[in-house]
Amino acid sequence: MNGQERYAHARNHRIPGGVHLRSKLPEAHAPGQWPPYFCRASGIDVWDVDETHYQDWTSTGIGASLLGYRDPDVTAAVVACVNEGSFSFLNPPEEVELADMLCDIHPWAQNVRLARGGGEIATIAVRVARATTDRSKVAVCGYHGWHDWYLAANLGENDSLRGHLLPNLNPLGVPRELRGTTFTFPYNDLDVFDALIAEHGDELACVIMEPCRLSDPDPGFLEHIRKTTRRVGALLIFDEVTIGWRRCFGGAHLNLGVEPDMAIFAKSLSNGHPCAALIGTTAAMDGAHASFISSTYWTERTGPVASLATLKKMQHLDVAGHVDRVGRAIVASWQKHFDALGLPASTEPNFSCFPAFVFDHEQADMMQLFFVQEMLKRGYLAGLRVYVTMAHDEEKLIAYDRHAGEVFAAMADAMADGDLAARLEGPLPVKGFGRLI
Repeated sequence: MNGQERYAHARNHRIPGGVHLRSKLPEAHAPGQWPPYFCRASGIDVWDVDETHYQDWTSTGIGASLLGYRDPDVTAAVVACVNEGSFSFLNPPEEVELADMLCDIHPWAQNVRLARGGGEIATIAVRVARATTDRSKVAVCGYHGWHDWYLAANLGENDSLRGHLLPNLNPLGVPRELRGTTFTFPYNDLDVFDALIAEHGDELACVIMEPCRLSDPDPGFLEHIRKTTRRVGALLIFDEVTIGWRRCFGGAHLNLGVEPDMAIFAKSLSNGHPCAALIGTTAAMDGAHASFISSTYWTERTGPVASLATLKKMQHLDVAGHVDRVGRAIVASWQKHFDALGLPASTEPNFSCFPAFVFDHEQADMMQLFFVQEMLKRGYLAGLRVYVTMAHDEEKLIAYDRHAGEVFAAMADAMADGDLAARLEGPLPVKGFGRLI
């Protein structure tokens, strides 16, 4: 079977939904055209199962591979670990070394718990907060995964509203009894936050939020939340699963000057290998001593080994500086073509490590598909956003700029001729994944 046949078999007969990570759904990019499976990867180079070579200028592993795919130093550490045995009935000593390193990087933290993925570690953090405070309710600002405690925010006041309050994250399967346990407030909106505190403050176990995602907080926003959570006895948890290590070695909150009670990391912590970490103060993590939080593969060795190799390498690299420079260059490249061609498109005011653009036109969906399909023909996995990595560099950007310019020019011609739709080679991408913000 080629890649498309294999995917059709998986989706229609074996794997409900087709994939195990919504962001990797081929239909979300270019149905019938996007390569579903890879056989190997290195840097930003990816080969699909049909041996077609691409460069990845999308989310590069959903933000997990900040050093680039198959980083040689991380890979060597993991291979050595596997060759020595990555699992036994005893615990891996690297988990203690990693815990010490994380606390050295974050002097405000004294305790660490490890797991495998971002949604999982967020759930552990909330469980610990509930155990420590002996409270149940949670306030959220940002995206924190798929678990029941989080999707409970999408349970409406009655069953007819279930899943309609916040779009696209369907809480089907989440117990109705969790309604009224999780509340949301928008980023940089202190009025909504203060109203939430006024109503539920003395019942909140924690506020869990992304300290930043695409832009810095307004002056005083995080400071107000820090002061308020202390006043009402709720713990403050910073979710650095996505932004962590891109803006600052150790996490964005170190640059923002606000210390939480707990913080969580995953994704780029271990550069594509499964590992996640919850760090916190001794007082905040007290509940972890008594609550039953335990799983076999949290004690597997490759995750901590990969994390140690990743962090030790990043200590000696200017990761934040590199992704900032390359990200700014990507934005400049896009804008240059938009201006020259008069395309109805604009770059987003995001952090430079997450450069993005949008099409400002009634045919935006068709323009997006045209861009993706034509870049595929030129050997690029491309979209409207790039998660910049250490493997993206100025030399590779020269070729990307040239090919993207060709596609944007062809798009401008198609729109001028009025036949953009006729040039599409498949159906439009599906939509359906949103974030709670």
